[in-house]
Amino acid sequence: MSTSVQPERTDELGAASANIAAPDSLGEPSSWVRFRRATSFRNVSALYILALMFVVFSIWEPHTFLTVATWRQLLDNQAIAAIIAVAVVVPLSAGVIDLALGTEVGICAVLVAWLIADKSVSIPTSFVLTLVAGVVIGVVIAALIVRARINSFIATLAMSSILIALTDWISGSQPIVVVTTSFQKIATGQLFGVVYPVYIAAAISLAVWHVLEHTSFGRRVYATGANPEASRLAGVRTARVILAATVTCGVLCALAGVLTASQLSTGDPTISAGYLLPAFAAAFLGSTQFKGGRFNVLGTLVAVAVLAIGVEGLELGGAPVWMPDLFNGVALLLAVGFAQLQRSPTRRTAAIRRTIRAFGGGSSEQEAG
Repeated sequence: MSTSVQPERTDELGAASANIAAPDSLGEPSSWVRFRRATSFRNVSALYILALMFVVFSIWEPHTFLTVATWRQLLDNQAIAAIIAVAVVVPLSAGVIDLALGTEVGICAVLVAWLIADKSVSIPTSFVLTLVAGVVIGVVIAALIVRARINSFIATLAMSSILIALTDWISGSQPIVVVTTSFQKIATGQLFGVVYPVYIAAAISLAVWHVLEHTSFGRRVYATGANPEASRLAGVRTARVILAATVTCGVLCALAGVLTASQLSTGDPTISAGYLLPAFAAAFLGSTQFKGGRFNVLGTLVAVAVLAIGVEGLELGGAPVWMPDLFNGVALLLAVGFAQLQRSPTRRTAAIRRTIRAFGGGSSEQEAG
């Protein structure tokens, strides 16, 4: 009796497996299906939010929001923020949470101002020494994570506190004013009506995007961030990947610090806190765009635009001074929540996958038998 039932059961599993696998045998989805997926709210929600905010603020403050001066100022002000947001994408992609991000920018802004104003070091030398400081910070963070085996959250939090102390020690807790005109022009000089940091941000974004998306090193970075142990067993030198990620972030933050000091003509020891939250909000919101939960440069830049336009619109509308902090905080919570939702399959999706695997296994056994 059992011998007659088993072939029938196996035939049913094989037929079901064939029916489930049939859509895959039809080839690639149609252009219309790919277009719908690419433009779905789940994939490009930030673009729809951006369009909605543009319409709302255009109606709310048409005489100020739609002016060329407002948009030029917005572009100029967000160039440095874009560099910092792109900088944090690299360690996040490697699974490192760098909470020292803001203080890295702050200490490098103070350092370059201190070298130029107090020590009379030339601008090129000060620039190079500041970038070297960024490299050193990245190496120390990587050593704490890889060699000392301290969780990146704790390691960078401790490093942040240390860098704050060093910043106050160097500056004496006072702003360091730089009156050198040539240094100020680094961030305020213009080409075709656009300040230099915009071009620098564009070049950095393009370079980081290319490395992460189109090189073997970028694939190793994402693999390390997804599963460091499996990547290590697969031959990826995860320690070197983490080192490269933290050093890259340190150098980009150092560059952002130099541009900030040049833009303000001051090495301000209090600017650190203003960069951390917007950068993480942009990176996590950007991870929900285009790549389905994976940190990426293009999504981060779109998120920077969303956050910047949202804050600018609220300020033009007369919102209270605390509103930008509230806006960025809520945006970060929503971005992280939405990113987790995209990375975690729903119960229905998981059940379908288990069913397909079960039927597929039955079919394979039948063929093997």
